[in-house]
Amino acid sequence: MAREFTSVGVVGLGTMGAGIVEVFARNGIDVVAVEISAAALERGRATLTGSTDRAVAKGKLAEADRDALLARIDWQVGLDALHSVDLVIEAVPEHLDLKQRIFAELDRVCRPEAILATNTSSLSVTEISVATTRPNQVIGIHFFNPAPVMKLVEVVRTVVTSADVVADVEALCARLGKVDVTISDRAGFIANALLFGYLNHAVGMFESRYATREDIDAAMKLGCGLPMGPLALMDLIGLDTAYEILDTMYRRGGRDRRHAPVPLIKQMVTAGLLGRKSGRGFYTYERPGSPVVVPDEHTPVSTGAALADGARAIAKVGVVGSGTMATGIIEVFAKAGYEVISVTRGAEKSAKVCEAVKTSLNKGVVRGKLSEDDRDAALGRVTWSATLDHLADVDLVVEAVVEELSVKKALFASLDEICKPGVVLATTTSSLPVIDVAMATQRPADVIGLHFFNPAPIMPLVEIVQTIRTSAETAATGRAVCAGLGKTGVVCGDRSGFIVNALLFPYLNDAVKMLEASYSTADDIDYAMKLGCGYPMGPFELLDVVGLDVSLAIQRELYLELREPGFAPAPLLEHLVTAGYLGRKSGRGFRDHTKR
Repeated sequence: MAREFTSVGVVGLGTMGAGIVEVFARNGIDVVAVEISAAALERGRATLTGSTDRAVAKGKLAEADRDALLARIDWQVGLDALHSVDLVIEAVPEHLDLKQRIFAELDRVCRPEAILATNTSSLSVTEISVATTRPNQVIGIHFFNPAPVMKLVEVVRTVVTSADVVADVEALCARLGKVDVTISDRAGFIANALLFGYLNHAVGMFESRYATREDIDAAMKLGCGLPMGPLALMDLIGLDTAYEILDTMYRRGGRDRRHAPVPLIKQMVTAGLLGRKSGRGFYTYERPGSPVVVPDEHTPVSTGAALADGARAIAKVGVVGSGTMATGIIEVFAKAGYEVISVTRGAEKSAKVCEAVKTSLNKGVVRGKLSEDDRDAALGRVTWSATLDHLADVDLVVEAVVEELSVKKALFASLDEICKPGVVLATTTSSLPVIDVAMATQRPADVIGLHFFNPAPIMPLVEIVQTIRTSAETAATGRAVCAGLGKTGVVCGDRSGFIVNALLFPYLNDAVKMLEASYSTADDIDYAMKLGCGYPMGPFELLDVVGLDVSLAIQRELYLELREPGFAPAPLLEHLVTAGYLGRKSGRGFRDHTKR
């Protein structure tokens, strides 16, 4: 039988601590809420009162339940008030010496059988525990912000934490309505270990001026379905907090260079640009603490006239290819009013592509997203062909053939001979160097990457990839075309993975390495990222959908270009691909899909 916790103490009543107090009080547990001073105590009380009042206003909490919740909380200054609680959770700032001093004092004040827990997100629970005479009763209970809303709790056991203490805390999490993942004491645990490498990489992209803050954030929200872009998330977390977490992970996690804080982060912290809480970070906010972003000197002008400035007129578009991507792109252009020439290798493939486009458009009609007249008009704009010569008078060609450089280069050499001067030649490659394709032509200034995401009719993002030879006019045309399609175009340089894949796949690779090291299970890692970070899919779910072979190929390209040791493909990923376990398409990847 798990022990019954009737009273708990919470030390530190900032946003996190006040949220933890609310979680326990909501679930019928008496709480002693402790701060260092009367002023800090009042700030914590105001934070919690504001949260519960908002819940009442939104109809998520009855007034009587709020009053009962508040009645369960005993607000106190000083740790001596915790002498009779069953469990204490510490939620003070992320400084090891501060936490150790608090735990030494808690060890003196609390009953011998009381469990002492830390809410640390990155520090060593083991190093905190040795400040006490009861390290076997010390554990990490890492809530996520905002604690009343977020379902995940990471339960962190050290090598000496008692099994009974772990079991008691797991039962407590269930009582609180939380999903717990139990892990050992490693830098960053699950969520932060996977999240902060990605965030640091995104800051590095911005620091090097590879892409704008708006484009980096839009790319990850629209391309991956994430609730926030990485730079907006850094502002929410706080750049000072992010710096401390990264620095701790770098020092504790084997000094992986990807966790060494990007210099810009330290510079911004030093300058007081801490994110939302200071009113300015990567973005500028209405006031300190406000979530409302306001324009500043870096905000781009995004009017239609500005997008089209210098762009060439595009009326007729050629799409080369017969796969899913080509089919979707044909539909996108035809629905947007462009005349489209679809070119495939042979009449049979053309017939299949035509049928696929018709099927997709018909689905749009059935779902009420497209009228029959609009469907017929879109189909009427498409000409089906099996010869490249029919592209002689188009204004734009979009290539969507197989991801093999030799095939793309041969195709672009042919397009160079066939197409009229001034035509924009675009490749939809997701991983190959656009410059290699461009240099297969005598007009590299007219070549650009337009990386659509699958399924193209639904996904709102297009990565506009400029090479060092792409002209300003060609780039402006790419932006104008994306706007004409109703897509969000994000501009970046010609670097492996562009924005989305360069940020996404190292994170997925890190998850595989975590599983390979037996640190956690695939299920718990997926839970951690979905429930702790709000991701639509966990990394292993996503890998099985994308295909392990595709993922491995992209990771290899990233590693070969950047030569970053941390980007080397996880051996487990390579072994699964070699074994033919490619994900859903083969029936088995990280999970067995034949039994579902």
